Amino acid sequence: MAQYLILIYENESDYAAATPEVWNEVMQAHGRFAEQITELGGKFVAGNALQPTTTATTVRGDVVTDGPFVESKEALGGYYLIEAADLDQALAIAKVCPARFGGVEVRPIMEFPAE
Repeated sequence: MAQYLILIYENESDYAAATPEVWNEVMQAHGRFAEQITELGGKFVAGNALQPTTTATTVRGDVVTDGPFVESKEALGGYYLIEAADLDQALAIAKVCPARFGGVEVRPIMEFPAE
């Protein structure tokens, strides 16, 4: 099985304004998603939520700046690392990934030949 990263991009301001009920719904949806990965024939490897972009620091060469480098309405908020038979299966899994205030991106993990 190949590995794929499901990157979750959402609008941070929607989360800042979310009620406790919305937060609960989102957390339940993510808990359910971990189960759905297996139900759809994939394997959950890892996943994490990220702190808001206000905590980010960007490094480019010797220059260090506060915040993310790119300005965007949607920011990377978390990810899931999964194993799937192929891209089609990874996309089927990504379609049920909770992203209430945005969307997800699926990227295959690069494989390097063993020496």
